[in-house]
Amino acid sequence: MEKVNPIIIRDKDNNREYTLEFDRDSVRFAENRGFKLEQVDDFPMTKVVEFFWYAFRMHHKNVALNQAEEILKQIGGLNEKISERLIKLWAQTYETLGSEETKNPNMTVEL
Repeated sequence: MEKVNPIIIRDKDNNREYTLEFDRDSVRFAENRGFKLEQVDDFPMTKVVEFFWYAFRMHHKNVALNQAEEILKQIGGLNEKISERLIKLWAQTYETLGSEETKNPNMTVEL
């Protein structure tokens, strides 16, 4: 499994830095609100902003949806490169469900 680097947004006006990526908790947060990645293409006016906002959740839980939307506007929208990276970051989270990296040798499974 190749590590996908997070997206870093630097706001020079406010001297702030945002790290966008997903972990299990941020994906669960999105899923609990009914978010499905497939809907981004079907409902771009709402789901693109939501998807972008959910990427803040891992490191910046205090960023509100309207703040994320404003940041998205300021960076010029969700271009193809950013979109592809967000999708890879989202998918990387699911790969951790089958990962052996956290395997505990004291736990066994008998089938």
